[in-house]
Amino acid sequence: MTDHIETDVVIIGAGPVGLFAVFELGLLDIKCHLIDILPKVGGQCAELYPEKPIYDIPGFPMVTGQGLVDNLMAQIDPFHPTFHLNEMVESLESIGTPEAPLFRVKTSENDTTFTCKAVIIAAGGGSFQPKKPPIDNIEAYEGTGVFYAVRKMEMFRGKKVLIVGGGDSALDWTVNLQPIAKRLTLLHRRDAFRAAPHTVEKMRSLVASGDMDLHLGQVSTLKGENHVLHGAVIRKDDGSEFTVDCDVMLPFFGLTMKLGPIADWGLNLHENVIPVDTEKFETNVPGIFAIGDINTYPGKLKLILSGFHEGALAAQKVHRYVYPEKRLLFQYTTSSTSLQKKLGVAA
Repeated sequence: MTDHIETDVVIIGAGPVGLFAVFELGLLDIKCHLIDILPKVGGQCAELYPEKPIYDIPGFPMVTGQGLVDNLMAQIDPFHPTFHLNEMVESLESIGTPEAPLFRVKTSENDTTFTCKAVIIAAGGGSFQPKKPPIDNIEAYEGTGVFYAVRKMEMFRGKKVLIVGGGDSALDWTVNLQPIAKRLTLLHRRDAFRAAPHTVEKMRSLVASGDMDLHLGQVSTLKGENHVLHGAVIRKDDGSEFTVDCDVMLPFFGLTMKLGPIADWGLNLHENVIPVDTEKFETNVPGIFAIGDINTYPGKLKLILSGFHEGALAAQKVHRYVYPEKRLLFQYTTSSTSLQKKLGVAA
């Protein structure tokens, strides 16, 4: 059965930047549907780093990934957006004109088709999956002893944890999990790290005090039985080997980003990101916008707060497509009673 939905805007990606775009569009009386390949809203923040602290969101000295998503969901609740989760956009077809854009968007599930006047791509880096270390039979321990993300820290309380990697994720989780782990070991192939200096300093302090272990080398094999991990065999540069006892291994080798069908939508791609202007963050196709990590422009910073700014400006141009005969009057939420009524906070 084919579902056909007509709406003002389709947002591809329900991460923090896509969610905030709902707010900016809602203030302008623009209705939207969001599509995301993940089973829940929040993008990477909710899927990979729900308990990881974030320190550079304005107004929040610290907020977790899931906490940020929860606040954004509460903020957009007055606008009643519709979510289509576990779905991927299969095709995006332009059926309008540059002056009056109109798009047909089709998803991979249930043959759902949308007709909309604008499309906002907020897909982060596209679909993503963790890079797996080349260890024989690692699949046997995935989900029981090997995890590629920390979704609940309590899962690792009282465990012997081996973290493998030298980037921000590896070092962040080293200092965050060390207090609750029975014993934590960090393994990296060399004694140099690609993480924030203060985090590296904290890790080295924990090693110096004997509160955790640091080893150099690479995992050659895993030891265990019946999907239960008992240890990892480490090979050093000189060829010698030793075993680290562990109940859990967390390999942080980064993510493999795949644009998927986005690559076939007629957009001018540059190294797997989408060039946009800096006035309205529109692509080379009128009516299609790209905000957040998926876009690129001179001076681009891949920060959530940058994506919020991009979504706010994109919404202004979207308004022209949705309401071509209506003059847009800029208003502040602090002083506009009409905006406050939309938010349900007017006296």
